[in-house]
Amino acid sequence: MVAALVLVVVVAVGAWGLLGGGSGGYPVVAAQNGMVSIPEAQVSDGQAHFFSYREGDATINFFVLKSNDGVIRAAFDACDVCYRDKLGYRQDGDSMVCIACNQSFASDQINVLKGGCNPAPLNRVVRDGQVLIAEADIKAGSGYFPSSTR
Repeated sequence: MVAALVLVVVVAVGAWGLLGGGSGGYPVVAAQNGMVSIPEAQVSDGQAHFFSYREGDATINFFVLKSNDGVIRAAFDACDVCYRDKLGYRQDGDSMVCIACNQSFASDQINVLKGGCNPAPLNRVVRDGQVLIAEADIKAGSGYFPSSTR
């Protein structure tokens, strides 16, 4: 019984590492007319929603969430300090936690506090029920994802 439980946990952790948890496997978004558009309703549940933008071999990961103050926020799934580890963030309640260093950041401070291990901010606009992110702003974050293995 214990061995079976351990096996289930190992498989689940392995799948998390392969399919989420900062290593890729996120829904891929594409730009139209220079903008990525995500329905606001899709990201308004208080949960972080992770996405990948791909161009050629490059993959840039980011997340969008509605924080507890009602603001839609977006950030790269990387920070200035730990990006080389390619682990990104996980959500813990109203906070995003850097998987590499385990520092926690209040969701309502995303896009407000910058630098260090804070989630690297990504500009966004909410208009007509859509979260709009300029393709150029996403591409500007390519330095956080130095290889296409992510």
